[in-house]
Amino acid sequence: MLNINEIKLGKLLQIDSHPFIVIKTEHSKVARGGAVLKTKLKNLINGAVLEKTFQGNDKAEEADTEKKKANFMYKDENEAYFMDNKSYEQFSLPIDQIGEKIEFLKDGTDVNILYFQDKPVAVDLPVKIDLKVVSAPPGVKGNSAGNVNKMVELETGMEVSVPMFINEGDVIRINTDTGEYVERA
Repeated sequence: MLNINEIKLGKLLQIDSHPFIVIKTEHSKVARGGAVLKTKLKNLINGAVLEKTFQGNDKAEEADTEKKKANFMYKDENEAYFMDNKSYEQFSLPIDQIGEKIEFLKDGTDVNILYFQDKPVAVDLPVKIDLKVVSAPPGVKGNSAGNVNKMVELETGMEVSVPMFINEGDVIRINTDTGEYVERA
């Protein structure tokens, strides 16, 4: 059991036999009153967002999860398909359950899959991922005063804002938490 000081961003909690990830926390303490923790929790199975307030001595149950390495193979309209790196078993996750993380996945990407009660429920991406630029407008000469960016399309179909010197065919590093350009790979 976790007390309110141990509930932090990214922590996995179990509420009503469902796994939730903490996506926002706000501690507050008023005069002689007890500490209060307001949280936003996202259900890892259906994506529903829940706001929950913990007070003083409240406890939260930590979700019993396991991470396993898997390889992203491909996606169709509704499902993303993976292969476990040890057992070579293939399984799928609904794209709705993966959310916007699907934009970072290309064939052959190694990811961590989060299992809850022996079922895959979420994809845990590396913090930075390298993707190839497939479409980039040319930089316009004289357009370089200050930080000037342009939109490019990556091999996964994702569009991202990058500096003017990035060209088609370049491989760039993207932060998977923010979806922003970091550097050339």
